Amino acid sequence: MSEQNPPAHAAPADASPEEVEAAMAVHSADEIARLQAELAEIKTKSAELADQFLRAKAEAENARRRAEDEVAKARKFGIESFAESLLPICDSLDAALSIQSATPEQLREGADATRRQLVSALERNKVKPIDPAAGEKFDPNLHQAISVVPADQAPNTVVAVLQKGYVIADRILRPALVTVTAAS
Repeated sequence: MSEQNPPAHAAPADASPEEVEAAMAVHSADEIARLQAELAEIKTKSAELADQFLRAKAEAENARRRAEDEVAKARKFGIESFAESLLPICDSLDAALSIQSATPEQLREGADATRRQLVSALERNKVKPIDPAAGEKFDPNLHQAISVVPADQAPNTVVAVLQKGYVIADRILRPALVTVTAAS
């Protein structure tokens, strides 16, 4: 049989108890030094990760705060563009009201011009009218039926518009108020 090599810090088989104890102490000291080095490395990595976490947390908090500020500004000033587009209409109305001896024709002409300004301002701000033509199919998403009347048209079609509706972008501000034909 071949002899096995003893561990590096193991005492020979015929060693005295003091030699065995000394070999174990050397082995324990090496193991403690290795574990201390490993612990120091883990502590360093832990500190680095804690620092990265705190930085990421601070960055996320700053991003959240910036987003809240932007939302608050959007709420506060979101209507600014729309308000600016209405100012010329106010100016036109003020000018019309300042004329003391305006004729009905002048008033009509001024009202038409002011209405065109208003329609233009609404369109620039994505506000579009809902004004279905007579005979158009009734759409409950866009129209509100005020009354149902018998007619020669196909059932559930618009007979008359009592009040235009409006959408902003794709959202209904107000449905068009319509009269529709009765179902057969």
